[in-house]
Amino acid sequence: MKSDKCYSCPRGCGVKREYDRQSDGFCKMPYNAVIARAALHFDEEPVISGKKGSGAVFFSGCSLKCVFCQNYEISHNNFGKAVSKNRFIDIVKELEQQGAENINLVNPSHFVPFIYDCFCEYMPSVPIVYNSGGYDSVESLKMLEGIVSVYLPDLKYHDNALSQSFSKCSDYFVRASLAVLEMQRQQPRNVFENGLIKKGLIIRHLVLPSHSDDSVEILKWISENLPKETYISLMSQYTPLDRTYEFKELNRRIVTAEYQKVINSFFSFGLKNGFTQQRESANCKFIPDFDLIGV
Repeated sequence: MKSDKCYSCPRGCGVKREYDRQSDGFCKMPYNAVIARAALHFDEEPVISGKKGSGAVFFSGCSLKCVFCQNYEISHNNFGKAVSKNRFIDIVKELEQQGAENINLVNPSHFVPFIYDCFCEYMPSVPIVYNSGGYDSVESLKMLEGIVSVYLPDLKYHDNALSQSFSKCSDYFVRASLAVLEMQRQQPRNVFENGLIKKGLIIRHLVLPSHSDDSVEILKWISENLPKETYISLMSQYTPLDRTYEFKELNRRIVTAEYQKVINSFFSFGLKNGFTQQRESANCKFIPDFDLIGV
C-alpha cells in the first residue's frame, strides 16, 4: 500500500496519503486520484479545445478551495471516484480513442506523485496539458519535466490580502509566480500546429469584480518577468454564487469598464498575445456536469 508524506502543493501538509483512504491534509484526498469527470471538453481556449475537444480529466479536491469556485461540488465537497493507476491509464487511452486533441489535467496539483507514476508507465500520443490554479510546488513541477507539454496555470491574485481572504492562502503570489517561472523554463516557446498548441505556456487570469487593480498588477508582473510574447487568457467569466454572500464585492458580475481597464493595461505593458472572453461567458451553463462520466 502506497504511503508517503505529502508535499505535493505549497500547503506542505506533510501528512500520509494512502491508496483509497481519505487523508488529514488540506485537500482530504488519498494518494491515488479522485476524478469527477473525464470527457471531451469544448469550452477551453480555441488552441486547447480545437475541433475535436480537449480530453479533460477533472480531479476532485483542491489545494486552494476559492470561495467563488464554480466547480465547488468537486473542489470543496470532494465529489468524485477514486481510481487506480491502471484505471487512470485506461481513462487516458479512452480519451485518445475518442479523438481528444490533448489530455487536459484539470486541477492536478495535489495528485502530482500519482500522475507522475501513471505517465512513467504510459505516455499518450497527444500533448499533456497541466491545467492548474497556479498554486504549485516548484519541486512537483520539476517531477513533470518531459511529461507535460503545455502549462495552463491560473495567476489569480497579486495581493496577499485577497488570496488570504478568498483562498485562505497568504503566500499565493510568491508561490504561483515561482511556479509560472518554472513552467516557462520547461516550455520556453509556444509551438502551434494547425491552430492547436502542442508545447508552451498560457497564463489564465480571472478578473474579479472590484479588483481590477489587482489584475493590472498581475499583468505588470508578467510584462516585467516573462517574454512579451507570453500568451495570456483574460477571463471575464466570473459568475457570483450563493456561497460568496459574505463578500459583498463578489456578489455581482464584472462590468465592462473593469474588463476594458484590464485589456487596456495588457496593451500598455507591451504584451502581445492573448485571449479575451465575451460577456456571455459569465453563465452557469458553462459549468460541466460532474456525473462521473468516463470515470
